[in-house]
Amino acid sequence: MATTDRQTDIDLPAPYRPHPGFVAAFSACPLIAILRGVTPAEVAAHGQALYDAGFRLIEVPLNSPQPFASIAALRGALPDDVIVGAGTVLRPEFVDDVADAGGELIVMPHADAAVIRAAKARGLACTPGVATPTEAFAALVAGADALKMFPAEQLGTHVVKAWRAVTPKRVPLVPVGGITPDNMAPFLAAGADGFGLGSALYRPGQDADLTAKNAGAFIDGLRTARAEST
Repeated sequence: MATTDRQTDIDLPAPYRPHPGFVAAFSACPLIAILRGVTPAEVAAHGQALYDAGFRLIEVPLNSPQPFASIAALRGALPDDVIVGAGTVLRPEFVDDVADAGGELIVMPHADAAVIRAAKARGLACTPGVATPTEAFAALVAGADALKMFPAEQLGTHVVKAWRAVTPKRVPLVPVGGITPDNMAPFLAAGADGFGLGSALYRPGQDADLTAKNAGAFIDGLRTARAEST
């Protein structure tokens, strides 16, 4: 039995214990909505539009107006099967603020192990930004739940394919940057598992009806991309 247990993690430098809520939400819909620039007064309407379309992962970047208030508003407005959290989390001390606001997810543009460890210490999921295999495996050692491949425009599908060959399939690869409803299929075919969606989904100032329209386009695009990549 000891040999079998060791074999399950032989392809990782440390045990992989992903956040159960993140796993469930990502399995339901592997699209992470990035609401950069949203305000607390409007965030619930956009969150509801995303939920109705099928999204189950939503982040409010910390360089948005009053981000912790927006996270709290989303958490209060949406069902428990949604994972709400923060993006652009640059320092570990912000993790407590996110958790205190009701957030369950930390997303970062970088792979600072101190931020990852702080997130895991509070019981939050964490998806750090990585651009090299060294960063990727170091992030997994620190406790990352998924790997945010950023920026996706620069890395491209050939890098996704190369990483998938050495990264265990149970670790989600999530390209972020420049993803649209029409360009997901090549990334999925290369081995990506989901995507982070920014300005093609939400731009500051747009109304919730447009968010609903864009969200529906991404859900349809994902369905088409999955069919094309199989």
